[in-house]
Amino acid sequence: MVLEETARQLIEACQRGDPEAFRALFEKHKDMVYSVALRYSGDAVAAQDIAQDIFLKLFSTIGSYRGDSNFEAWLYRMVVNRCFDQKRRTRRLAPLLDAVMDVVRAPGVSALDEVLRAEMSMHVREVVEGLAPDQRMVIVLRYTQGLSYDAIAEIVGCSAGTIASRLNRAHKVLERRLARVAGIRKDREGTRSTNG
Repeated sequence: MVLEETARQLIEACQRGDPEAFRALFEKHKDMVYSVALRYSGDAVAAQDIAQDIFLKLFSTIGSYRGDSNFEAWLYRMVVNRCFDQKRRTRRLAPLLDAVMDVVRAPGVSALDEVLRAEMSMHVREVVEGLAPDQRMVIVLRYTQGLSYDAIAEIVGCSAGTIASRLNRAHKVLERRLARVAGIRKDREGTRSTNG
């Protein structure tokens, strides 16, 4: 409760025009804003532009925040809307899984293993990029931000059931498309072991 009170006081100070309060608000939320923008856009420069736009907008609209919803949900909603705007403007598809290679890379792997992993990572990215924007955004919010269905629902302005449905559809698409990619990779690894 103390944390909520402190957050509320910080927002009220921002609404009064306190530059130190806005700086503190920026420091508290900048990483989240940039992370969502980067995961959605797949482009560091675009993510920086989105984050800058968000904080400029936040600075000019903080007075309109009435406290009807959780502040973070309100801010996430701004980020989501800005990401969708960016998508509509640029029509660029975004890689969401840049860190996949860091997770799967193991010491002592061969150059061929590295090539196969890089190729698989590219295929995974392409599959995720091919999702509908609303499905891609719930994937970003769920798996890169770790948000609950209820939190995502509040951010995107729909029910938790709709979020579950979007995630379910996205999972099915990912599973179907990645199964094809995994089959191709398995065939290549079989060829390598018979030739090796």
